[in-house]
Amino acid sequence: MSNADVEAGGQARETTGIKPPPGRYNASGNGQYAPVPPAPLAPSYYYDQAAAQERHHGTWVVPLVVVANVVMFLVVMYYNNCPANGRDCVARRFLRRFSFQPLKENPLLGPSATTLRNYGALDWNKVVHGNQAWRLETSTWLHAGLIHLLANMISLIFIGVRLEQQFGFWKVGLVYLVSGFGGSTLSVLFIRKGISVGASGALFGLLGAMLSELITNWTIYTNRFAAMANLIIIAAINLALGILPHVDNFAHIGGFVTGFLLGFVLLIQPQFGWLEQPFGAKTKSKYSACQIVLLVVAVVLLIAG
Repeated sequence: MSNADVEAGGQARETTGIKPPPGRYNASGNGQYAPVPPAPLAPSYYYDQAAAQERHHGTWVVPLVVVANVVMFLVVMYYNNCPANGRDCVARRFLRRFSFQPLKENPLLGPSATTLRNYGALDWNKVVHGNQAWRLETSTWLHAGLIHLLANMISLIFIGVRLEQQFGFWKVGLVYLVSGFGGSTLSVLFIRKGISVGASGALFGLLGAMLSELITNWTIYTNRFAAMANLIIIAAINLALGILPHVDNFAHIGGFVTGFLLGFVLLIQPQFGWLEQPFGAKTKSKYSACQIVLLVVAVVLLIAG
C-alpha cells in the first residue's frame, strides 16, 4: 500500500505540521497514489504547507512483532519435537526435531494441540478455573502452523507498516496489543472446548482501526471508495481464515471491534484546511463536530466494555 499526499502549493513554513493519512492526496491530481520520497524534508504538496517539514515515522514495531512471532513459532516447534513421539512427522528427514505433526492431526504444518496448550494457547477451562488470565495475551503470540503464521505475518506487514509510518509506533503498538486482548476475551466467552491461538485478533484490530480512521477522517480522502473496497477485501480474506483449526472468528470480531473503537480515539486527524490558516488567525476548528462525537462515543464504549 502506497503513501500519498495532497498538493497545497506555496512555500513551506518552518513550523511543524501534521501530515495527512496515506493513500489520500497526490501532487499530480490524477487519482494515482504517489510514493513519498525518502528525503528528510517532505515536498510541499501536503494538505498543509507546514507539514512539509515533517518526516514519516520510522517503522520498527511491526518488524519487531513479526520477528517475535517467528521466533516464538520456532521455540514451540523445538519443544514440540514430533519425532520423539514416534509419529509419522511431516518433513522429518529434513527438519528433524522441528518437523511438523502429521497432516491428519494438524493440516497447517505445526505443533500438536497439547504443545500449544502447554505454551499459552487460549483455553477456557484454564483461564476461568485455573486463574491463568495471562493466556488472553500469550495466545496471540502463538500460531497453529506454518501456513497460519505466514498468512498472519504477511497481512500484518501489509497493514501494519502503513499504519506505523503514518501514526507512529506507540499508537499502532497499543492498538495491536489491546485488540489482541479484546479478541481473546470475546473468544473465551464463547469457545469452551478446545484451544485457540493466533495473532488474528490483533490483526483484525488494525483492520478495525483502519476502518474507523477512514470514517473519522473521511473528508480528507479523495479516493474514498477505493480505500473502503481495499479494506473490505483484506478483511474478507482474513475472515476466511476462521474456518481453519485453532482459529476462531470470535477473536476476529472481538479484535475488530476493539481496534475500531481505538481508531476513533488514537487515529483522528485535523480536518482539511485547519493547518492552512494563517498563524494566529485560525477560525476553523481543528476537529469537526462529527469527529468529536465519534471520539466521545468510542471512549464511552471502551470504558463500558
